[in-house]
Amino acid sequence: MQSFDGKTVVITGGAGGIGMALAGKCADEGMNLVLADVEEAALQRAVSHFEAQGRPVLGVITDTMHRDSVNNLLQQAQRRFAKVHLLFNNAGVVNGGAPKPIWEVPEVDWNWVLGVNLHGVLHGLQTFVPHMLGHGEQGHIVNTASIAAFIPGNGPYGVSKYGVVTISEALAQGLTAANADIGASVLCPGWVNTQIGDAERNRPDAYDNPENPERKGLGIDVLMAGSMPPEELADQVFAAIRSNQFYILPHSGWDDMVRDHAAAIVARAGPYVFDMEAQIARGLRGEDV
Repeated sequence: MQSFDGKTVVITGGAGGIGMALAGKCADEGMNLVLADVEEAALQRAVSHFEAQGRPVLGVITDTMHRDSVNNLLQQAQRRFAKVHLLFNNAGVVNGGAPKPIWEVPEVDWNWVLGVNLHGVLHGLQTFVPHMLGHGEQGHIVNTASIAAFIPGNGPYGVSKYGVVTISEALAQGLTAANADIGASVLCPGWVNTQIGDAERNRPDAYDNPENPERKGLGIDVLMAGSMPPEELADQVFAAIRSNQFYILPHSGWDDMVRDHAAAIVARAGPYVFDMEAQIARGLRGEDV
């Protein structure tokens, strides 16, 4: 996708962090903005921010766990701007509280994290791809995964993000088979300065974890504050869209880990062991992670 001016973008998780930075980049490119988020106050602030700049923008409260909510997002976008050309399936959460062995993670954590991170992406594709194929204009889809997809021991978050990688690969193959003029990318960032470590603030009551009654996050505020600015990430994402790059890994400091993980698989070795504490220390030192 090369032309953005006057086209329409839909961004889930668009009211903050990576989503807000992507929205800013899209606004600079002259796009119509449709911001979807589950956090109403943050969404209103984001919409007001772009309205003050004179940008065409629509905010839609959206819970990507539920396909009906994503269907409504498409309907609202069509009502305002007719056609959607660029889709960022970006909404994501991570469960907080004390780490647990995989077999002890509560079902509510699995349901919430996979519901948003994995099913949310699937709902976005099931809803928007037929629309984008239908109008036949050039487009692109970016699904936000994470470098955590390749890191053992990440529980529901890692499982969900690995799923996003494989869904994205299937998406790209399907679009090619359909001769669609729609590109696809999967974004796998490392540490980015966002509030995802405090995602518990938006956990629905129906998925409350009784072992984490205060909805404690991950407690990684210092690490995240010193990590890559989301605006820098957005610049890399747009460069990838323009070059139709599929895998977007914006943190070169994680490349060796991806190679080592793949090497362990083909060597029939493993399980692959990753030193997360060392990587966190690198992040706190400001290295490229």
